[in-house]
Amino acid sequence: MRHSLKTLGAAALAAAACVTGIAGTAHAQPTSVYAPSALVLTIGHGDEVASTVLRAVTLSCAPQPQGTHPASKAACAELKAVDGDLGVLGATPSDRECSFLWAPVTVTADGVWQGRRVAWRATYGNACQMDAALSGSSVFNF
Repeated sequence: MRHSLKTLGAAALAAAACVTGIAGTAHAQPTSVYAPSALVLTIGHGDEVASTVLRAVTLSCAPQPQGTHPASKAACAELKAVDGDLGVLGATPSDRECSFLWAPVTVTADGVWQGRRVAWRATYGNACQMDAALSGSSVFNF
């Protein structure tokens, strides 16, 4: 198991170096004709500062939807429709009623969208409020 994590970590660093162009050469060559769109999405308990990740998935949208996200095709289509602006996903008000019990849930998206760095997070008062805010969206439905 330790070998697997070490190999995975090395692969992630190598991929990040290729994506960001820091592979150690002055003229890093692109490896694809598509701008990278790869995100790690998480759902955790706690506020923005002290969140404990409960679930996490990967989502890559170029050249085709893939990753560990259970609905990668739908999630990529939604992100393309809003040009990667995750803040728009919860912009449509829901008529779902939720309690005001404070049990914060934080969702995050980290990675790149069409070559632009993404570091997005939102905190909701509880799981019901998160579900209401993101209703109809498959991006954080995992």
